[in-house]
Amino acid sequence: MPAAVSAPRPSSVPSASNPSASNPSAPPSPSVPASAAVAPQVPRLARVPAGLFAIPFGLFGLGGAWRRAAGFGWTGAEPIGVAIATAGAALLAVLAVLYAAKALRHPRALGAELSHPVPCSVTALLPLSMLMAAMHFGAPRDAATLAAVLVALAIQGAIAVRAVAMIANGATATGAVSPALYLPPVGGGFVGGMVLAAIGWPGWAALLFGMGLVAWMLLEFRVMHRLFDGPMPEALRPTIGIELAPPAIGTLAAATIWPALPGEVLIVGLGLACGPVVTVAARWRWWTRVPFQIGFWSFLFPLAALAGACVEVVRRGGWPPEVAAVPLAIASGVAAFLVARTLRLAATGRLLPAGPPAVPRG
Repeated sequence: MPAAVSAPRPSSVPSASNPSASNPSAPPSPSVPASAAVAPQVPRLARVPAGLFAIPFGLFGLGGAWRRAAGFGWTGAEPIGVAIATAGAALLAVLAVLYAAKALRHPRALGAELSHPVPCSVTALLPLSMLMAAMHFGAPRDAATLAAVLVALAIQGAIAVRAVAMIANGATATGAVSPALYLPPVGGGFVGGMVLAAIGWPGWAALLFGMGLVAWMLLEFRVMHRLFDGPMPEALRPTIGIELAPPAIGTLAAATIWPALPGEVLIVGLGLACGPVVTVAARWRWWTRVPFQIGFWSFLFPLAALAGACVEVVRRGGWPPEVAAVPLAIASGVAAFLVARTLRLAATGRLLPAGPPAVPRG
């Protein structure tokens, strides 16, 4: 009979997963389940966040502030504004293609964003950016411009209805309440009204302005109560910049819709804007502790709108143009800082989140 062949014992075969086989003095390594050994990789396209649209949105706002400052006769203000807005339009085109590809190839990722009030509200940055692009590059009473604006308003309205439906049923978790909720209804009303007035439809612009004003009043108490109730979750703290937006954008929209509005009336809007500025500045310790991320672009458009409103107040109130130069310089400095930090994120491969947005449910 042939001799039986005995199989070698596992411990006698050294391997990378069993270092104690070759080194008896090494401590035994804990067993790792096969499911945890390899973390699931989320496709890069599925990780493209809607928050990236805050970049072109903020650039459009800053470009608009510079173009308004050209009314003072400042040399180079108009070309600077056009250049900034053009950069915003180019970036908007690239991001829109990426986000459309995400919707087609990874509809579940998009559906997950639209199922929570905060990410759903942030998606409103896409139609808001489209509205600002139409304002910068569209022609008054032009059919193509009006069509683009109506498409953007339709998308904005759909997002607003969905977001409001989620927060109006009384089931929204406290951790999900943030200034981002302003974006669909308030942003759509104020920015939409401003754009319609700029392209020659002041009547419809006033209607949208009123809708945005009511939405702001309805949301303000809940959002401000949340801000005074305690620190927001870290995932939502970068959105604190949106708290600056309603009074600043509302004042700028009123100046655009009613060109004859005196500067003394617009100053009231700037006074309203001081409250959120103080609220946000007073909490700088807890939102500056969060590592830089795309969400901090939420500061640019409100600051740019505030600078544009100051330009209108100075121009209509007869104040020295240098008074408007200060907020414009601050907004431009913030933009330069955000661009530098964003390029650093991109260079280190940290521009896109590692996975789906981590938004607290409770």
